[in-house]
Amino acid sequence: MSGEQRRVSRRAVIAGALGTAGAVIAGEQALAAPVANEETLRADYASLDSVAWPPDLGQSELQVSFRKTGHTLRGTFLDYWRANGGLAGFGAPISEPFALNGYYSQAFERAVLQYMPEYQYTEEPVLRAAPIGTLLARANGDLTNHTGQRRLGGGDPRHAVWTPLDPNGNSVARALNGGGIYFEGTGHTVTGDFLDFYRSTDGFYYLGQPISQVFRKSGIYWQYFEGGALRQKESGIQIAPLAKLAMSRLGVDLASVDTDGLPEYDESLFVTGANPNPIGDPGASGRRWIEINLTQQQLWIYQGDTPIMTTLVSTGLAPNLTAEGTFYVRIKFPKQDMEGFTSDSGEVVGFGGPEDTPDGASYYEVKDVPNVMYFTQSAEALHGAYWHNNFGHPMSHGCVNLPLDVAKFMYGWTPLGTMVWVHK
Repeated sequence: MSGEQRRVSRRAVIAGALGTAGAVIAGEQALAAPVANEETLRADYASLDSVAWPPDLGQSELQVSFRKTGHTLRGTFLDYWRANGGLAGFGAPISEPFALNGYYSQAFERAVLQYMPEYQYTEEPVLRAAPIGTLLARANGDLTNHTGQRRLGGGDPRHAVWTPLDPNGNSVARALNGGGIYFEGTGHTVTGDFLDFYRSTDGFYYLGQPISQVFRKSGIYWQYFEGGALRQKESGIQIAPLAKLAMSRLGVDLASVDTDGLPEYDESLFVTGANPNPIGDPGASGRRWIEINLTQQQLWIYQGDTPIMTTLVSTGLAPNLTAEGTFYVRIKFPKQDMEGFTSDSGEVVGFGGPEDTPDGASYYEVKDVPNVMYFTQSAEALHGAYWHNNFGHPMSHGCVNLPLDVAKFMYGWTPLGTMVWVHK
């Protein structure tokens, strides 16, 4: 399969919650539910200790600083930030953590991210954008208030772009016929280049649903979402760096903090091994993602659309076939003993120690498995394999066996939140 064929296929597969082209998305909420009264949406530092914090699941132990903004980043937020493009994705942090709408949160140049514990034991990302899209639109002078007046006075000639579309109307029909998506929850569509960007960056989770149609302002095309805004310049589409505009309204403290003794963010801090099979620019921008082709027994890792490394792997051998779909790295261990039970047919029927072995099942143990990166709720992981060198052929109980040098490199390259696409 060629690189171009992989990219085309990827657009169809990683749609995930978006379904296929020309789809109607029901009203399920991707982000925290927007508050009924924006005036009540305020940062709360006093209750930070009372909201759920991200658990320790193998995220980076580093706390890094950003001289540009005078703030720091650590733990799960640092991992998900790296997984989703880093500075080119959400931008630098502009605050320290705070509580917002009942969630542990931190502000960045292009978004406010929140840890949502209700997704911790699902196949979906646990960090999402805060629902501040309307605040950003008002602060940027793009959305009218309840009287129909713009923030600085005067009627809004773009009022129609904020009005939900008739689901049976011509505008929605044109969008769907052109491969676009209609969101029943907000009554708006995402199409064309904006949809390509939205899908390629998991916009359903990190932007939420659209709250406007595309409009043009000062030669730039814009579209607002529940968690932020996209803008299209000649250089391409990006998440607009508007978050700072809403921070005073939210009561977020933007004052810089003491970063003495903390390393300045640099990707070299996370290197755990050399790239054994480099095939692209290691400095390429874009979110990190992993592709596993079960037919070819091959893996590629990418930054944006740039492949960085490829290797042969060994995936699940029947009856323990590796699951197909789109997943996210959820738990990491530098080393782990793997224990479980198999039936007479060889199917894995559970996990645990020898004392837990069910009647009729056989216990197995593989000690000191290196560089373990779980990506499904059914305990499938990427990890090093020292017990065979038969890569390119299915060999495992469902995990993805990696050559040891590949696993060592990938452990540092792959933060929590990295997307994993498994397909035939």
